[in-house]
Amino acid sequence: MPTHSAQREPQPEPRVHGAPVMARGLLVILGASGDLTKRLLMPALYNLACDGLLAEDFAIIGMARQEWTHEEFRLSQRQGMEKFSTRRSADAARWQWLESRLYYTPGEFDDPAAYARLKELMVEVGEQTGAAGNTLLYLAISPDFFGLVNQQLAAAGFANLAGGCRLIVEKPFGKDLSSARALNAALLERWSEEQIYRIDHYLGKETVQNLLAFRLANPLFAPLWNARHIDHIQISATETVGVETRGEYYDRTGVVRDMLQNHLMQMLAYVCMEPPATLDPDAVREAKSALLKAVRVPDEAALATDCVRGQYGEGVRTDGTSVAAYRSEPHVGQDSNTETFAAIKLHIDNDRWAGMPVYLRSGKALWKRGTEIVVQFKAAADAPLGTAAGDPNLLIFHIQPLQGVEIRMHAKRPGPTFVLQRAGMRFDYAETFEASRGTGYEVLLYSALLGDPTLFSRTDFVETSWEIVQPVLNAWREHPAADYPNYRAGSWGPRAAEEMLERDGRHWHEILNPDVLKRSQLFATAPAVLLNTLLLAMRPLSVDAGTCVIERGATGGEMYVACRGELEALGASGQRVGLLREGDCFGEMALLFDQPRSATVRALSPCDLLVLGGEDFRRIMRDFPDAEADVRRVATQRRQHS
Repeated sequence: MPTHSAQREPQPEPRVHGAPVMARGLLVILGASGDLTKRLLMPALYNLACDGLLAEDFAIIGMARQEWTHEEFRLSQRQGMEKFSTRRSADAARWQWLESRLYYTPGEFDDPAAYARLKELMVEVGEQTGAAGNTLLYLAISPDFFGLVNQQLAAAGFANLAGGCRLIVEKPFGKDLSSARALNAALLERWSEEQIYRIDHYLGKETVQNLLAFRLANPLFAPLWNARHIDHIQISATETVGVETRGEYYDRTGVVRDMLQNHLMQMLAYVCMEPPATLDPDAVREAKSALLKAVRVPDEAALATDCVRGQYGEGVRTDGTSVAAYRSEPHVGQDSNTETFAAIKLHIDNDRWAGMPVYLRSGKALWKRGTEIVVQFKAAADAPLGTAAGDPNLLIFHIQPLQGVEIRMHAKRPGPTFVLQRAGMRFDYAETFEASRGTGYEVLLYSALLGDPTLFSRTDFVETSWEIVQPVLNAWREHPAADYPNYRAGSWGPRAAEEMLERDGRHWHEILNPDVLKRSQLFATAPAVLLNTLLLAMRPLSVDAGTCVIERGATGGEMYVACRGELEALGASGQRVGLLREGDCFGEMALLFDQPRSATVRALSPCDLLVLGGEDFRRIMRDFPDAEADVRRVATQRRQHS
């Protein structure tokens, strides 16, 4: 471990109900030489040790193919901690304590003698450290080995160890409905449901757990949490990276298996389930499973209209780096039909949510990295202040990388006149709590050691989630996409995803951040309050190549910021007078100088734009006179050089 300051950090709040309990027991990691152990599990265990949540009678045994000694295993993990520790400052004493409790035995997964040696080492270590009697077996291995290792563990008697034994299984839990059922049957043949802990790292995120806290600890929202008051819910998980070095795995998986079937279904359950009467693990897991069972399985009509797939082509990230098309990535077939984007509309057939849609989407090589849940409330038809249906109240759960909860509402603008303006209230984790950044595995390992299954998936939850997405996978397999690639890397995704919501009179809520506007010359040096005001007022717009965004000679209208794509400005005779690319603004001069549009602007490629209405533009310029002066100066310079 690094030897810099051993300053102890503030202790986090207890992660169990009531006083914190120090977890004891023996953690056995099968596949302990892999990246999962080094990057995530060991840093998480170190964080638990630093937070005083591991008991003295605790130890770790690793097993893998490498012919390591105890010392060589310890050295490997020490080197990994120097790279992957999430602590702001190192605690050398706690690492030395944890390292002294690391043990190792080599073995092939198909060798019964290896499991016999493992049991012998477990007895020796258990007696030496006092950790015996509470065993946790962690399968940090490829799903290809689940069946083999499960069989070997059962044959060696691990399921019946004295003091109890639990098995942690990493996702994916199967590759489709039939394989998930087969895996569950194989597990349940040798282990009881209470012994099986299916782990989804998304449930280790504090912001996902906060969904449960938000639902149960804030009764002011309870009367509104139904289809009578909520118009719809959007759950989005987007990434800027492509598949990069994971092509071999991803081309057999796709985004539905990788994200929708597990992570997004978990968040859907937490947001929409009936509030459990208690926080007893069985009550929470029963509520989640009941919610999924109420989700309508897509029929043939829904598969045709409410399910969108996409695959990225070449493009550019927001940092300017190029991204190769998916079919050009290493270990991906040149005619691959694997989806890297999916958007699905679901319905929940129960009393609380009947008639209200939930939209799920996830994709790779998109314009930003972010996971958000957006709850859009209905606009009151008889509202005395006349707030528009197109300007609804939003409740936004920021899951990652931003972490917090935000409410977007209306407020009266300062001044003698009664004028409404969009405003926001936000709770931010980083500004509210003093806590170290974790890996997300801390609470999961801690809960498993304590025998608390609340955050782990039950058999019926896993199989029901597969039942929901299996018709989508079947339809897409039987009818290969003819338009791949159908979105550019760095964009907001395929146009069909926008059209799916437009048919319902809705649109995706692109949760913007100030960095988007700072790429524009107009707003590069703008203060934070101006940027936030602009972002609350702007709306996203995607257009196809050939779309005319502005007509020359038109009056009024809007201002635009180009986020992706290329547009051309055409003069009176149709000649090109300029090109517009990422970060360029257009339309602001006509608004500033109250003149007709001086040029036609047409998209040369599919474009993603931000749109600011003329009324909002003028209001914001009046409120920020210094910014208006800067915008006029930049606009005048552009006008003179056009």
